[in-house]
Amino acid sequence: MEKPTITAYLKTQCGWSGGVRAVLKKYDLPYTEKDIIINPAFRWEMEQKSGQPLSPCVEVNGVMVADISGEELERYLLQEGLVGNSDKTTNVPLNAACSDAEHAAMARGETLKFKA
Repeated sequence: MEKPTITAYLKTQCGWSGGVRAVLKKYDLPYTEKDIIINPAFRWEMEQKSGQPLSPCVEVNGVMVADISGEELERYLLQEGLVGNSDKTTNVPLNAACSDAEHAAMARGETLKFKA
């Protein structure tokens, strides 16, 4: 199965972005990550391509899938036949915002590490 071309517009620290990263790792899919927090030009690019400001957004083979969770991305990839079923699991929620503890840590300026 040929691997799709993927560009993921993600936040540095975000529950939903972590879910997207986890799905891409689960299926061993190479992708280009564009961090919209570190580089505001990537946010502008994402908004121009997706027509809206919410993230994460993932472009798969030229098709923009906007404001998507890891769970929704996995469903899209399976539905389009871009990946097959996998027995691998992830160690992060695929459809969750940051926890209150993560938001508090970010407010304190702490760097969070999300497991993918």
